[in-house]
Amino acid sequence: MIILDGSIVTVALPAIQDDLDFTPGGLSWVVNAYLIAFGSLLLLAGRLGDLLGRKRMFLAGTVVFTAASLLAGLATGPGLLLAARFLQGVGSAMAAAVGLGILVTLFTDPRERARAIGVFSFTGAAGASIGQVLGGVLTDALDWHWIFFINLPIGAAVLALAVPALPADRGLGLRAGADTWGALLITGGLMLGIYGVVKIEEYGAGSAHTVGLISGSLVLVAGFVVRQARARTPLMPLRVLRSRTVIGAGVTQILTLAAMFAFQVLAALYMQQVLGYGAARTGLAMLPAAVMIGAVSLGASARLASRFGERQVLLAGLALLAGALGCLARVPVQGAYVPDLLPVMLLVSGGGLVLPALAGLGMSAAGEEDAGLASGLFNTTQQIGMALGVAVLSTLAASRTGSLLAAGEPRAAALTGGYRLAFTVGSALIAAAFVVALLVLRRPGRTAPSAPAGEGVRPPQPAAH
Repeated sequence: MIILDGSIVTVALPAIQDDLDFTPGGLSWVVNAYLIAFGSLLLLAGRLGDLLGRKRMFLAGTVVFTAASLLAGLATGPGLLLAARFLQGVGSAMAAAVGLGILVTLFTDPRERARAIGVFSFTGAAGASIGQVLGGVLTDALDWHWIFFINLPIGAAVLALAVPALPADRGLGLRAGADTWGALLITGGLMLGIYGVVKIEEYGAGSAHTVGLISGSLVLVAGFVVRQARARTPLMPLRVLRSRTVIGAGVTQILTLAAMFAFQVLAALYMQQVLGYGAARTGLAMLPAAVMIGAVSLGASARLASRFGERQVLLAGLALLAGALGCLARVPVQGAYVPDLLPVMLLVSGGGLVLPALAGLGMSAAGEEDAGLASGLFNTTQQIGMALGVAVLSTLAASRTGSLLAAGEPRAAALTGGYRLAFTVGSALIAAAFVVALLVLRRPGRTAPSAPAGEGVRPPQPAAH
């Protein structure tokens, strides 16, 4: 539901602008209001899940997200829609931050955990693929309000299933991490940084506006780390950062997601602006990539990880992704789908190996007491990578296109030149991720310890698998 919402909204933006009289600059906040709330609150929400109970946080987040979806669907003006989108981001952070934490405490057997994370990754690919197609269908057949109303039955179904299915956990209690100043520092730092990143395309990476915001963000995050080292009850115990595997997986994820998410955006723009595809045709053209990612993550990733190890599976997936973006770096102006784009969509199946492997490695040091925090940290690095990738690579593509237009190139050729540069840089980011994974993860991380059955968490029953 959360990933579907992220992809379904982008298709409906023109209809929202026409109906609610958004300015071009204001329209971007339909996306940005959600991203800023979501990305900046993941770490805090994950830790609060450990303190208050992960089931409680998951259910509360689902309620907030579903209610905010209703509010967004009923919006009659820009202000109400933006407020609803911000609330959707808050609810998404609350639910998503503890998702992986719930999985790693329920599934302690390595094979079962790998299978569960594969299913988790599959749902993400399914949400992305459905959103790309469903957004256009709902907007054309009904109107844009229904891209939000679609969340209501999904949210109700999630609540109906989660209440009896998820085991109750009491949490550690607020006293174990009641660090108000730490919460303010990390939330403010992430919010400032994500705002700076999403505005890079407007102001430029080297502008005083961007440099000032990013610098302020780094100062606040550094202050948070210092605070955590000295606080009696830290919000984020720094022991979670001592794992070489967790840090390596985080850096690898930032680099990989920067390239992968930018690929989704820029490949769609290439098809629409250069090849002349419509919105529905673009969604269908991108569908094989999402289907392949989902099929590999669900059908092969767990078995391969059990046999060869998550590190080897990660490296193989990164090699496939590097090949996919390398092919796009030579995409022609007069491109055809089958010879030029379909092979890329098939090679992107490497994401079905990368995403579950990264999730497993990123959660490898998580114990019962900080599984929510580790989950929130993993999701935070994911959002940072996605935001950075789109902002930086889109800016590079636009700058290159502008230079080619100024030199007298036709518009289609200039656009293609910009996209080629972006895809080349994306391929380099994947190569850098491969190097980090190869060097930093050269020794496999330890398997996460089995969660104790106490504290209100019951061990999983065989029939539930």
